[in-house]
Amino acid sequence: MTLRLGYGTNGLTDLRLDDALGLLADLGYDGVGLTLDHMHLDPLAPDVAARTRHVARRLGALGLGVTVETGARYVLDPRRKHGPSLLDPDPEARAARTALLVRAVDIAAELGAHAVHCFSGIAPPGTGAGPDTGVGTGAGARADAGTTAVGTAGTGTTAVGTAGTGTTAAAATATATAWHRLTEALGPVLDAATRAGIPLAIEPEPGHLLATLADFHHLRTLLGDPDALGLTLDIGHCQCLEPAPPTTCVEEAAPWLRHVQIEDMRRGVHEHLPFGDGEIDFPPVLDALAATGYDGLTVVELPRHSHAGPDLARSSLGFLRDAAARTTRNEVTAPC
Repeated sequence: MTLRLGYGTNGLTDLRLDDALGLLADLGYDGVGLTLDHMHLDPLAPDVAARTRHVARRLGALGLGVTVETGARYVLDPRRKHGPSLLDPDPEARAARTALLVRAVDIAAELGAHAVHCFSGIAPPGTGAGPDTGVGTGAGARADAGTTAVGTAGTGTTAVGTAGTGTTAAAATATATAWHRLTEALGPVLDAATRAGIPLAIEPEPGHLLATLADFHHLRTLLGDPDALGLTLDIGHCQCLEPAPPTTCVEEAAPWLRHVQIEDMRRGVHEHLPFGDGEIDFPPVLDALAATGYDGLTVVELPRHSHAGPDLARSSLGFLRDAAARTTRNEVTAPC
């Protein structure tokens, strides 16, 4: 299976969307991870329908595939990063996030996207972490940090590590409440995804309630394993905190893969890095991806590097093609 490479627009926020799409097509990318946000395709804009039709035409003219991503930091609340989330204590706030994701599915259908990405959000204070992980949920916990430490919770930085063993009944109840909120909030989104025939690909995110592959499988079980629910696998996150190496994560996640994000990263630190700045050995990872038969996009995810977006888009594609040439399969789309 030939891998199809894309680049995320959240790493090109200093470019107009038309210019960003043109750049990626000119460089030879197969597609784009399109984050719905105010500077590109604003899902809350009054003219979103017309704008979506324009973007669909542009993608078609350029021959680019697309995944719709929903990780914009302030698209719903200009003062709370990623707020409100699917875990918000306020039902109306949770409903706002659900409505945004339903709209994302509608936009994805118009664009011909192969998946809609989402994540759970951070468990609010007083609620717990994942079912078998020690994801820090203290005041310092947050995802997508510039440099996020991953270790024992309670250090004052975002921490992903071993939770205390003396879990109280109250803490267990709070954790169950968080998972119940998540499953309830995702219901209408999964219904919309089923109608549209587009999978909802949830991403395990360090510091979030759903932080690991084990957490993803816990969610699948709670929801009854719906066909519309798939997985966004971030290769850097595997390096950051999964117990298995990235290649094993890819192999074990294969049946549920609906979207893939890729970047470099170091063990224990949630920081998205340009290729070569972290610890990941990429040829075996690309080999494992190709072996799965995954036919969606593998999207470069560098959301804090827009200042150098065009240069990094160029160098990232070159890096991945070179890494692919050193795999046993050598199956990444060749330059045009």
